Amino acid sequence: MKYKLYILPLIFILITSGCALITDEYQANQRKVIAYLLEDLPLPDDAEIVKAPTVLLGTGESISGRIILTSNFSPAENLIFYGTETLSTGWRLISSKVGEEVTLVYAKNGRFATIYLSPKETFQGFMTGDYGSDIDISVVHPDAIGVQNPYDQLEYEDLPETP
Repeated sequence: MKYKLYILPLIFILITSGCALITDEYQANQRKVIAYLLEDLPLPDDAEIVKAPTVLLGTGESISGRIILTSNFSPAENLIFYGTETLSTGWRLISSKVGEEVTLVYAKNGRFATIYLSPKETFQGFMTGDYGSDIDISVVHPDAIGVQNPYDQLEYEDLPETP
């Protein structure tokens, strides 16, 4: 009877710690993939990848896609990070908008990277008066769109009719 009381907390601990291990493993694996595909675009060390909306296509300099991150640093701190780190990797700032939300557009070898930083309010930030950032990075390669109008040859007569 005493053993049953010890089993329930043990099972709970195993289940909850397993979730953290899966999340940490996902973050580590995603960082490896992103580092391989976007080796020349710096990412903040503390940033965590948001799983669902992140999509990357291609490899090397032909990469296109979108990466969504969260960071514990404010948009202003991330602005300083990107202002410093992107220059050291050859990206050139071509446009910016700085306010409560920050938009940075960089170019390198015909590729364009748009970095959008917005405040992320958290309970911890509310208590300490600080807040983190949501980071949305879109990278486009000029050859990502081969056909400018893929619908040009579409025959409307062949489409099924809608009710």
